[in-house]
Amino acid sequence: MSMARGKFISLEGGEGAGKSTLLAGLYEHVVARGVPLLQLREPGGTDLGEAIRAIVLDPAQRGMSAEAELLLMFASRAQLVRERLAPALANGQWVLCDRFADASYAYQGSGRGQPLERIAELESWACAGLKPDLTLLLDLPVATGRARAAGRGEADRIEVEADAFFERVRAGYRARAAAEPQRFHVIDASQPPEAVLRDAIAALSRLFGASA
Repeated sequence: MSMARGKFISLEGGEGAGKSTLLAGLYEHVVARGVPLLQLREPGGTDLGEAIRAIVLDPAQRGMSAEAELLLMFASRAQLVRERLAPALANGQWVLCDRFADASYAYQGSGRGQPLERIAELESWACAGLKPDLTLLLDLPVATGRARAAGRGEADRIEVEADAFFERVRAGYRARAAAEPQRFHVIDASQPPEAVLRDAIAALSRLFGASA
C-alpha cells in the first residue's frame, strides 16, 4: 500500500505580521498530535537557498533589479521543492513553510510591478505544480506591522522599502486570498498572539479531519 502524501501548510504575511511566533505555536501543536513535521522557510531551506537569501536581503544590494530579485526567489524555491519539500511530502511528512510562491505574487508582483503572468509561468516551472493544501495569511495594517518590525534590529533590503510598497504587497496578498478562498484562511494578525494561534489551529482542523 502506498504511503499517504503529507500535508503542505504555508504562512504568508507582510513585515511584522507575527509569522515567527505563529510558526512556533503551530509546530508544537502539529507535533503534539504525533504528526511528522518539517519546518522550512523562504527564501532558504537549503544550502543554496540560504546563500540566495543572504544576497536578496543584503542592504548592500539596493541596486538589484526587480527581474533579478524575482529570478533569485524562484531559484531558491526550485531547489527547495526538489531537495526537501517534494521528498518530504512524498514520504508522508507534513511541511510547514514560512512563505511560498504567493509571496512572489505579493512582493515581486504587486510590490515590484512584475507581470503576474510571468510569475505564474515561473511558478509552474519551478514548483512543478506543487501548491499548499492550506495557506494562512496573517493580515494587518501596514503601519502596525512596520511598528512591530522596527524593534527587530537593522532593516534588511526589503524592510527599508517605503510604506507604499508594503501597501501594494498587502493588497496583493488579499487579492490572492480572494481568488482562492478554498486554500487561503485570512487571520486578523492585529489580535494577541494566542488568539492568532487559536484561529490558525481551527483552520488546520480540516487537514486533520473531523476529530481535530
